[in-house]
Amino acid sequence: MDRKIKAAAVQFTIALGEIEKNLEQAKSALARLAKQQVELVVLPEMWATGFSYKDLNRLAQKTPEVVAEIARLSADYGMVIVGSLPEPHGEKVYNTSYVADRGQIVGSYRKMHLFSLMGEDRSLDAGDAAVVVPTSVGSIGLMICYDIRFPELARRLTLDGASIIAVPGEWPKPRQDHWRTILRARAMENQLFVIAANACGVTGKLDFFGDSLVLGVKGEILGEGGYEPGEVVAELDPAEMLSWRGQITCLKDRRPDCY
Repeated sequence: MDRKIKAAAVQFTIALGEIEKNLEQAKSALARLAKQQVELVVLPEMWATGFSYKDLNRLAQKTPEVVAEIARLSADYGMVIVGSLPEPHGEKVYNTSYVADRGQIVGSYRKMHLFSLMGEDRSLDAGDAAVVVPTSVGSIGLMICYDIRFPELARRLTLDGASIIAVPGEWPKPRQDHWRTILRARAMENQLFVIAANACGVTGKLDFFGDSLVLGVKGEILGEGGYEPGEVVAELDPAEMLSWRGQITCLKDRRPDCY
């Protein structure tokens, strides 16, 4: 990341199991963001299907088509697009974030931490590798929803060169304060940008509060969403990251030999 870019988090109400409807919502948002010359867009977790557990294996078979469409849109709009989808894997699926960069799928990350409270571990397989993806807008570290509760992963991504962490999420009420606080902490402690896209509205039995965030390197809120569908847009300036890391040298001052 060597220049200022416009980045955005997209939030909408995911229609459970309705791929075409959700794809149209995403496409409409991307078209609006293209008019604003946004170069990096993060979509919510499992944005095309939601956690439609009974049909997830069947729905996952459509993921290659959805990924191909997102790659095409990323080429048309000159964007990097990140969002998670169900990836077929035997009798279960992975919850996988795909990164499309101007027409190419340049990386993917399988959600490492599965939220057992909601039964994710019964239907999904867990990934086992941290991923930082070099893109045309900078090096992007990937996390998905529950992953943010594990600061070790964010630090690994930072040490591996991430300047931005992209977080697709489906984080429901009532834990809104946790979402905001944890995300700000991940930005503060690693001195990088965080873009977190949450679902909003009622999907199935859950009510998602939205509140998508674009965070600066001091944890400051550069942009935030409300409860309604929409896009959160903000400018990211890499000079701010370099300056702040030069002033507060906590990454250099770590003592990994002691912990």
